[in-house]
Amino acid sequence: MPITSVSTSSQLTFTASDVANATAGVTAAEKQLVAAHAQVEQAEANDVKAQDDLRRYKLLVDKKEVAEQVYDQALAAAKASTANVAAARANEGAAQQAVQQAHSRLSESEANHRSAETGPQQVSSTRARARAALADVDQKRALLEQAELNVQYTKILAPVSGEVNKTVVVGLNVQPGQQLLTVVPLDEVWVTANFKETQLRHMRVGQRANLHVDSSGRTFKGHVDSIAGATGPLFSLLPPENATGNYVKIVQRIPVKIVLEPGENRDRQLRPGMNVVPSVYLQ
Repeated sequence: MPITSVSTSSQLTFTASDVANATAGVTAAEKQLVAAHAQVEQAEANDVKAQDDLRRYKLLVDKKEVAEQVYDQALAAAKASTANVAAARANEGAAQQAVQQAHSRLSESEANHRSAETGPQQVSSTRARARAALADVDQKRALLEQAELNVQYTKILAPVSGEVNKTVVVGLNVQPGQQLLTVVPLDEVWVTANFKETQLRHMRVGQRANLHVDSSGRTFKGHVDSIAGATGPLFSLLPPENATGNYVKIVQRIPVKIVLEPGENRDRQLRPGMNVVPSVYLQ
């Protein structure tokens, strides 16, 4: 498109210049024709005078009133004027042909210019077809991306890695929203330690902690990640109501989240639901 557009513009400029040159050529040829016609008129006038002089000298020489030499000079002048008329008329004919040729060149240049003027419309038409082709490419690309996305939808990928507990088997019909399996990310397990509220006076986020596992007797290292904003029973579906006639103070327990240090559960021996004994270093 850019090459065609530049070529069309150059062709249009060239044909416009050619028309201007042809117009100038017509003007010059017409001026030459006018000059040639004036020369013909001048030559014809001179020839009329020369012929009249020749007739007068012929009468005088017959009467022996002038010398024959004068008559010969008048005869030569008459012949020369006749030749000048013929030459002037020939020049006028050539000038007329030059004018016709100049008009022909002008007509040809104007035709070429009109043909070149259709170039921008052709470029616009080609550009419109190119835009339509690009739009079709974009549409096909969008369809391809949608198809690739649909292919991805045929694969269900777990957002995390871990142990899988399946609740479905091959060939079972499932419904949208039905739970198919449970993924336990063992690399990111944590401990929920329900400490007494009397033990939280000096406990802070970031303090070191040890987790002794009952099943293996192993001790893992971790740190306090967060302390719950309320006691555990308040998060239950039916919070207990312990209001009685007598005021009895009951020590509440608050969940404390303890996360393992990186690489502690590399062998994945610590599993969700296990019992551990947490120890937090307050100092």
